[in-house]
This record gives sequence, structure tokens and C-alpha cells, in this order.
Amino acid sequence: MGVQSLKPGWKSVKFGDVVKNSNLVERDPASNGIERIVGLEHLDSENLHIRRWNSSEGDTSFTRKFVPGQTLFGKRRAYQRKVAFAEFEGICSGDILTFEPKNTKVLLPELLPFICQSDAFFDYALDTSAGSLSPRTSWTALKDFEFPLPPLAEQKRIAEILWTSDEAKESHYKLLLAQVAFRKAYLRESLSGQIRSHGPDLPQGWEISKIGKACQILNNLRKPISQTVRAKMRGQYPYYGPTGKLDNLNEYRIEGEYVLIGEDGDHFTKFDDWAMTQLVSGRFNVNNHAHILCGTDVCLTRYIFYYFKHRDISPFLSKQGATRLKLNKGTLQTIPILLPPIEEQKKMCQRYAAIDAAIEACRQHLESSKMQIGVLAGALIGGVNV
Repeated sequence: MGVQSLKPGWKSVKFGDVVKNSNLVERDPASNGIERIVGLEHLDSENLHIRRWNSSEGDTSFTRKFVPGQTLFGKRRAYQRKVAFAEFEGICSGDILTFEPKNTKVLLPELLPFICQSDAFFDYALDTSAGSLSPRTSWTALKDFEFPLPPLAEQKRIAEILWTSDEAKESHYKLLLAQVAFRKAYLRESLSGQIRSHGPDLPQGWEISKIGKACQILNNLRKPISQTVRAKMRGQYPYYGPTGKLDNLNEYRIEGEYVLIGEDGDHFTKFDDWAMTQLVSGRFNVNNHAHILCGTDVCLTRYIFYYFKHRDISPFLSKQGATRLKLNKGTLQTIPILLPPIEEQKKMCQRYAAIDAAIEACRQHLESSKMQIGVLAGALIGGVNV
């Protein structure tokens, strides 16, 4: 970018001319009242807020200290776009660089995280990263990044707009958390709550059954197809695995509406956030890593889907190898399922669908707000005359 293309009053600067990489060291955080240890895994992609951390009461080899007002940048695997604005002090991983302005009368601390979040900065970080499995950039490389710097008054205006937009995004995030918490509570109370409130005497028409009795398990419809073979039979019919669609094929083996429950994988431990079940319909295929279930005259297919979608079934899992969890067919058949009358199942499915629709709307608003901040930041801190 040539200087002549900049807006009046803006100037092109090198990152290292206006920013310093603070290398504060703290070797005994607990004794000095520092309670939070932040690793790279605690930073969320495209999110400026640190929401998770470890306690300093545990063992840590980290010694890099950060303080409020600094910008934290994940130098390892920069494509993950991990940048955070510190709102408290703590200790962080050596894979996190801690930036602050050299002079706050030249660069506002509040604008710095948005500069580091820009596409140009991430592109530069990626271009200067070295290593195949875990590429890292460095302060030595990043300090040569050039960007347009507005006058201080303009920085204040831009920072205020961007942080207001971030505040709106955080509102969407908090609403999403509230919706997810409501879903969890509603599922618990509308199903398990019936057992707790009535004890052994369930409401009239309700019963506790088992998957093997209440549902059909149709694993004979599964067909494993290797990736090499699938490459030669691309088409319009989905090919599903334990957690989602893997491919589209030119033939189908199954038609109708069914529920898939993974046979193996690590998704079982994330039941609060990840769906344990898939509701699939039409014409499709399923590999041998997902169980195929459908309803009966006492249990709706969609009820199976919602009942187990966010349910903890860890007591029924075994280990395949050192860490991989497995749900075999024999055990699946023994998992209890609470069965209301069919008409009640229909009403419950409608309510669950409405809750899921509200959560999905929250997710879309959140993603939209993230995208809008990126577009807005690019327009405001690009610094060029169009």
C-alpha cells in the first residue's frame, strides 16, 4: 500500500514501531496473587474475550505474565485466529505473545486487538510462520508488519464503534448460552422430572422401556464404503457417518426417516453442545460407524432423536483402544427410554423443535454479528481512500 493512498492524517507504520511485545515474567503466580493460567486452548477463535482458564493452584510451566489492557495473540497455528484483549492479569503460554502500545498517545490499547484481528495481520502471520505440524510465527517477523495508523481522535472513534459492535455480539452469545441452558433444564424436567416427581408411579400411560424393545435397530442397512471407492461414485445421495454427512453418492440404500446414533467417537463426552443423534430422511446411505434406529407404534422416530440428542449415555460406553469410546449394539439395546403416550410424544417433539429453532436463530445472529464486526473493522481501519 502506498502512502499516497492513505486517508488524510493517516500514516503507514511498522507494527514494531508502535507496539512492543511485553515479556513480563512471573515464576510464582499463586504466591503473588495471580489466580488464572491461560493456555492457547483457552482462547476462542475470532473472540476477544477470555472465558476459560486454569487455576494457578495447579502445576504450570508457564511464566509469561499478562496484565489488563494487553492484547494476547496466539503465534502457533495462526490460522486459528486467536486474539484476546486482557481484562484481568494472569499467566499465559509461551505460544501467546503479549502486545501493548509503546506510547498510548500514538496507538490506543483499545484499537490494538482489532488491528491484530484483521485479515491483513493474520495473512502476514501465516506467511511468516515456520514448521509443518505446528507452524509458528514470531515477534521478530511480526514487528515488520505494515499497517495504516489513523490519528488518535480517529482511533478513539473507531475503537468505540468496534467495541460497541463487540458488545452486541456478546449479547447474542449470552442469549445463546441462556437458550442452551434452558434446553438442558427443559429436557431434564420434562423427562427425568416425571420420574422424580411421581416416583415409581408414572403418569397414566407413561412407561420406562429400553431401546431394544421400544425401537427398531436396523444396522443391517449399513454399508461401509471406502473413500477411494466413494471418489468414483459421487452423486446426490448423502452418505452419513457417526456425527454427520461424509459424502454424496450416486446410489442409495435407505429410504425414509431414521435416527442415527454414533457407534464410536469422542463426541459422546460433549453431549451438552454436540448432538448425539442425527435425524435423517429421504434417500441416503450410512456407514458402519452409526447405529440406525426408527420408531414403532409406541415410540416416534423423532422422539428418539430428541430424547437422546443431548443425553449423557457415558455409563453405556466402552473403550476401544486407549481413548476412543464405543457404543455397541448389545449395550444400545439396554439403554432405558421413558415413553409417554404417542400424543404426548408428538407435543414434546414440537416443543423440542421450537427450542432448537430458537437456539439455531441465536447461533445465526452470533455468526452474523461476528461477520459484521470483521467487515466493519476492515472498512474502518483499512485506511485507504476508495
